[in-house]
Amino acid sequence: MNDEITTTVGREFYSFDGRILEIFGGHALRFHIRHLHLRVTGPDRKGKRTVEIAHGRPEVPGTRHIWNYTAAEWEQAQGLVALLEAVQAAIDSTAGHRPV
Repeated sequence: MNDEITTTVGREFYSFDGRILEIFGGHALRFHIRHLHLRVTGPDRKGKRTVEIAHGRPEVPGTRHIWNYTAAEWEQAQGLVALLEAVQAAIDSTAGHRPV
């Protein structure tokens, strides 16, 4: 991936360049795809979705960051959905090259 993907959701600005996911808001966060676990759950019965991003591997996660979105917020955040899909695709493409 050569193009940067960006989106803004609420007060947070998301940027992904194919290797590094950065989130700017209250505190700047940086994640490298080879040391990142991404999980999106939902929708629950009220339509809420949860995005969890953690440093490390799923079986040994490090610091976790969790965002909750209502159904309305998720509908408004189509740029975030596309960005997270690109991040997950990049993670999947490096699955055999991740640190152990």
